[in-house]
Amino acid sequence: MNNKAILVLLLLVTGIKFGFAQQQQPNVLWVLTDDQRLDAISTFNKMLTGKKESKLGYVESPNVDRLAEMGTTFINTYCQAQGCAPSRASMHSGRYPFRSGVYQFEYFNNNTDNSYPLLPEQMAKLGYQTMHVGKLGVRIRTLKNDKSMNYSIYQTDIDSKIIENEGLPEWGKQSVVTEINGKKLVKPMKNITFLKDKDGTFYYVSEKLEKDNPQFAGMAKEAYEKYNLFYEYNTKKKEKQTVFGPGIIGGVSPQPEGKTRDGYYTSSFIDFLKNENKKFNVGSASFNGVNNSQPLFAHIGYDFPHTPVLPPDSYRKRFQKHNYSIPKLTDEEYKKMAKAFQKRVNGSYSDGFTEVEKQKMVQDYYAFCAYGDNLIGQSVDAFIEYSKKNKQPWMIVYVCGDHGWKLNEHGSIAKNTPWEIDSHNPIIVVSSDKKKFPAGKVVTDYTEFVDIAPTILNAAGANIQKSEFKYLDGLDLEKIASGKIPARDYVIGESHHSIGPRAYIRTKEYMFSVATRPNSKRGENMDWAMKATYKELDPALYYTAKDPDEINNLAFDPNYQKVAEKLKKKLLDIVIGDGRAEVNWGGDNFGKNTNAIGTEVYRSNFAPGAHDYKLNLKN
Repeated sequence: MNNKAILVLLLLVTGIKFGFAQQQQPNVLWVLTDDQRLDAISTFNKMLTGKKESKLGYVESPNVDRLAEMGTTFINTYCQAQGCAPSRASMHSGRYPFRSGVYQFEYFNNNTDNSYPLLPEQMAKLGYQTMHVGKLGVRIRTLKNDKSMNYSIYQTDIDSKIIENEGLPEWGKQSVVTEINGKKLVKPMKNITFLKDKDGTFYYVSEKLEKDNPQFAGMAKEAYEKYNLFYEYNTKKKEKQTVFGPGIIGGVSPQPEGKTRDGYYTSSFIDFLKNENKKFNVGSASFNGVNNSQPLFAHIGYDFPHTPVLPPDSYRKRFQKHNYSIPKLTDEEYKKMAKAFQKRVNGSYSDGFTEVEKQKMVQDYYAFCAYGDNLIGQSVDAFIEYSKKNKQPWMIVYVCGDHGWKLNEHGSIAKNTPWEIDSHNPIIVVSSDKKKFPAGKVVTDYTEFVDIAPTILNAAGANIQKSEFKYLDGLDLEKIASGKIPARDYVIGESHHSIGPRAYIRTKEYMFSVATRPNSKRGENMDWAMKATYKELDPALYYTAKDPDEINNLAFDPNYQKVAEKLKKKLLDIVIGDGRAEVNWGGDNFGKNTNAIGTEVYRSNFAPGAHDYKLNLKN
């Protein structure tokens, strides 16, 4: 072989290697928090208002702030549903609720002709090792012999329930309890909430447990006093604070930093990365560590700052030094609210709390977020270190909450409404490839949670333009950041939980929301909204350009009827007429019945193509 031929061969081989390196699939880490408001992140506040503090007061988030400096922030991202399960389903499926048929907290199956692989399943097809740790909230089942069965969408799943049943963290619910601190119960009890002290002592919070087992009388009260707990109560319902309250919205963690629920998610993820190609334990449960010969897709589902709000003592003390501005609900605002919004406020009314309680609620919430920020920093650093050590490209997708949370805005402490505070959840994407997601870039174009799946799949090497990915409703964030995709004029969503079946559309100037169904019976009266009167639709319209806090409902103001009519038509044509799907899954809509055996899909498609991202309100 002459020298020229050798040179050509060497160039060919080098070119092949270089081409492979260029196409190497990145490791992907997807971090998701729970019930986190965007104003808990300093850098988001700075981008939106020019100030690091929230409207309420002091917050801190050095690690997420650092992610924003390292990557691209999609500051105007909105969730598709303001409830944990439907929101997480939309992210994992890349589909709107009105297209997937998952609207609430129902269990659903993957055996319909409207079922498609979820994100981790697609990543596995692309050659990825997939793992999840923490809260998942995707209530998928599969059918075997006409029975609804558990179905794992991640190859390695260190689920929150495993950590709970191991009795590791500061709180949880154990599936079966037969004894407490060495003392046997009269009979076993199921799904009992516990708090665990740093000395290993368990405190179970159950009125029935104490009634049936007198030897444990006073246990809940002891925990209430020891951890300075603040339980939710509702003065509209004439409720009072009790030691068996429905939700802990303030208090101190029984465990130190790192030994909490979210702390165990973080340490388990880091152990997974450190134990390359070998086993490791989480409590008594054994798992395989990362396989460094495959690209990795990892998802951490943090619980913070979802109730119970229990920041570690050091964080709590620091935030108790700060005084916060508390929003006020006026009679005028309440009277103008849509009836569905009034219903949600009544059900989670917080304006009856004392001023001291309101301060405590806000202080502990932001303290919990600050603690979680520290854990995110640990996970991110471990992930980048692992990727660099193995000379692998990487990408991080951080999502600020599966939806937001009210801290007395509109007189409520809850989620579930399309108000700004419940639905605005920015995303940060950081990549070792700075050309795709430039450092420090801020994208103000509208983006949505359905964009997460196509973004990750595209980065993993999938051609999302192929017909097999036609089911995806979202857009690739990389193309949005580069301007290759025209900006959306609006974002949309539909959520049923707590406020009844309801959809919303948001533009740069308005937020509009109406009821979509008279009830949540799937597959019945699907065209109801197209025939209902405007009043029956229970409309909400806010001119957010001048009323950013969404206080004044203009739905029945004659000066805004033309705008309302255009928004109504656009929204209903999309969510009712552009590929709507409903399935009577067979259980219930609240997740109490897991019997998801229904497979018949009911469809409505009288306005195909209505969802074109374009909306002109001036003509």
